[in-house]
Amino acid sequence: MSKRSEKKLAAFQNAVLEQHYAEVENMYRKMRTWRHDYHNHIQALSAYLDQGEIEKAKAYLSEIHDTLTKVDTVLKTGNTMADAILNSKISLMNAMEIPVDATARVPAVLSVRDIDLCVIIGNLLDNAMEACAKLPAGSRFIRIYINVKGSHLYLSFTNSAGKKQEKVGTLFRSTKGAHGGIGLSRVDSLVSQYGGYVTRASEDGGYTTEVILPL
Repeated sequence: MSKRSEKKLAAFQNAVLEQHYAEVENMYRKMRTWRHDYHNHIQALSAYLDQGEIEKAKAYLSEIHDTLTKVDTVLKTGNTMADAILNSKISLMNAMEIPVDATARVPAVLSVRDIDLCVIIGNLLDNAMEACAKLPAGSRFIRIYINVKGSHLYLSFTNSAGKKQEKVGTLFRSTKGAHGGIGLSRVDSLVSQYGGYVTRASEDGGYTTEVILPL
């Protein structure tokens, strides 16, 4: 690989990481804010109860529950980085009205570096969301499945899509231009570095990417 290509890939990776970490930081900033207000909430509830205002206390509790639901982590995989990137992306999917079916179990310690895991998962989910965004709200979906299979970590991402895509080499033709191609190639490069495998399948209505990484 030429130095120019290496710099281009490095710049892309840094841009992706900055986006992912910004999303993660935003989610956890909301959580920290709520926790900071925890004692104020307790005092307010105590005041309502001391005054016998049960209905107001119930209404206040309901409001707290709604707020916490918006910032609480959806997935608890067992791995800090996986939790961070998956929950930040699921938060975006909810905002985009994309129904999500997610199951994930990830070992706390992996052979894959956190930064690389972030790029692999984040980029693949970004592609899935962009594909869904082109479809009517009622036709969108994303399925996430991550688990240990034998001595490997298995990751599967399926999203709703339009017509079957044309395959060019090992990749399907990207509708995002050069940037999309760089992202997918970067994922393939990282997975290959760890001795893993990437498979892709496109059909009318759906697109699936599977990744296998040695533990």
